Amino acid sequence: MFLQQEAFDEISERLLGVKKSFTKTAVVTSWPDLWAHIVEGADVIHPDDTLRFADNGYDLIVHAMDLHWANDPVGQIVQCRNALKPDGLFLAACFGGQTLNELRSAIAEAESRVMGGLSPRVVPMGEVRDYGALLQRAGLALPVADTLTLPVSYSDTTALMIDLRKMGESNALTARTKKPTPKSVFDALETVYRQNFSDGERLIATFEIIFLAGWVPDASQQKPLKPGSAKMKLTDALRIPDGPKD
Repeated sequence: MFLQQEAFDEISERLLGVKKSFTKTAVVTSWPDLWAHIVEGADVIHPDDTLRFADNGYDLIVHAMDLHWANDPVGQIVQCRNALKPDGLFLAACFGGQTLNELRSAIAEAESRVMGGLSPRVVPMGEVRDYGALLQRAGLALPVADTLTLPVSYSDTTALMIDLRKMGESNALTARTKKPTPKSVFDALETVYRQNFSDGERLIATFEIIFLAGWVPDASQQKPLKPGSAKMKLTDALRIPDGPKD
């Protein structure tokens, strides 16, 4: 759960920087033992395709480490937006597209060598720019999307696989092969991984956590100025002399 804890700590720190008191909070998560404590008294919502909120009066909703598993990510964000009142805040943390890029590459090469083809192994994950666009599609104002990249080292690929199972992040794709994977594939995986993604002793696995923030539009929020309304030239603000005049 160390990655969940890392995401929890990041969200907690971001909430401390928000100059707003939250009176009614919901947390969408498969990990209630950890995330229910992000805000005292928060409603815990299971991340089903249809989110079962108590009502539409929340001023904070946190979608915690489940958005990358959603069949309809934008639908999840829209449902959260609809459950928030004006000037309500939506926060989310999820794994991003750079997550396990080493494993994706190594297992593709290993399986191709041994089996002569590929089967779905790792769930597709969105890039940070994709998630930022989803915030806007969902009708949220002041959207922000940023990432935290965490390199983690493992003794071998078996230790990595065990960790993924304990995280609840193993292969759940409906198109995955239903046949047992031959041991020869895992042996080849270990070899390829160690040849390409090792620090000499331990294997490196990258995890990217994407953090999202957006507000339900409200008249009290800051608005961008109209083009041409600036009262000072940029060169004056930066104290840059104007170029030569013709």
